[in-house]
Amino acid sequence: MATKTRMFRLALTMATIVSAAPAWSQNVKITPLGSHDGEFCRNDRALVLEDPDGTRILYDAGRTVRGPDDPRLGKIDGVLLSHVHSDHMGGEAPATANEGTCAAPKPSMKVAPSSNTLNIIVGKKAKFFITSEMARWFAKKVLAAGGTADQVVLVRFGAMKKLGGVSIYSVPASHSNGIDPEFLEGNLAKELAAQGLSAYVGQEGGYVLKFSNGLVAYLSGDTGIIAEQEILIRRYFKANLAVINIDGTFVAGPQEAAYVINDLVQARAAIPLHANEEATKGGKVNPKSLTAEFIKHTKVPVHLPLSGKTMEFDKDAKCVAGCAN
Repeated sequence: MATKTRMFRLALTMATIVSAAPAWSQNVKITPLGSHDGEFCRNDRALVLEDPDGTRILYDAGRTVRGPDDPRLGKIDGVLLSHVHSDHMGGEAPATANEGTCAAPKPSMKVAPSSNTLNIIVGKKAKFFITSEMARWFAKKVLAAGGTADQVVLVRFGAMKKLGGVSIYSVPASHSNGIDPEFLEGNLAKELAAQGLSAYVGQEGGYVLKFSNGLVAYLSGDTGIIAEQEILIRRYFKANLAVINIDGTFVAGPQEAAYVINDLVQARAAIPLHANEEATKGGKVNPKSLTAEFIKHTKVPVHLPLSGKTMEFDKDAKCVAGCAN
C-alpha cells in the first residue's frame, strides 16, 4: 500500500511539473540583427529564427551582422539567402555595433570578394539552404573557404528540406539576381566590371518555414506583388506570419506590401523589413516613414524588427513576448 501511495504521489508531482511548464517553451523566437541596437535602420535585413527545439536559422545576413564572431549570433544551425545582391549577401560588415547612424550606417570591414554570408556559413559550420544555380556557385566558394561542399543544400522551388524541427521550402519571388563583379575574381570579374554587367546565378526567391509548434512563416525576400502569394503562400502553405520587404524602390512599396498581407497572404501578423530608412528613433516608429505607412494600411498586427530585441510567436502567429507594435 505504501509503495502505491509513493507512486501516486510521484505521478502527481510529475503531472504538476508538466502542467506548469512555461508557455514560452513552445514559441518561435525571432531576433533581428540590425546595425543599431534597439532600432529598425536602413541596412537591416538579418533575422535569427529559433524553433522551440533550439534549431537556429539565420536569414539574409546582409551588412549588419558582424561576421561569424558576432556575439548576437550564438549557435547557428542553418543559413538562408534570398538572393546574391550585396545588401543581402554582405559585401561589407561592421566591426563594432552602431557604426555610423541608423539613417546612414557605415560598415567598416570590406568582405568581398568573400561575403558576410559565406564567412558565417564556414565559421559556424552551418548548413546553407539555397535555390537555383546559386547552390553550385556557393558550393565552390564554401569549399575554397575551408568548409565542406555538403554544407550547401539545394532546395529548388517545390522542394523541402528539414533542419531539426523546421521544414524549409523554397518559394518564388520576382526581383533580379545578378551577382556584382566585386564577389568574383580573375578575368571574368574584370570584364563584367568594365562592361557594367553582373553575372546571373539563377532565380531569386523567398522561403516558407514550418516550425515544430505549428507556426508557418513566409519570408518574402525582395519581390513585388506576385500571384504565388495567394495561390501558394496562402492557399497551400497557409502562412500565418509574414516577413515582408517594403521599401518601394527595389521591392513592393508599403501600400503594395500591405495589400499582399491583407488580401493575398492574409497572414495574422507581419514583420516589415528592407525599408531602407531610419524607420525608428528610440525604438518608436518615425511617423513620416514608409514603415508607418505600411502599418497604417495593414489590417493585422505589425511588429517592428528592433535590432537585438527577441520576439516570441505562438503557433497562431500571436506575439506573446518582446514585440513592438
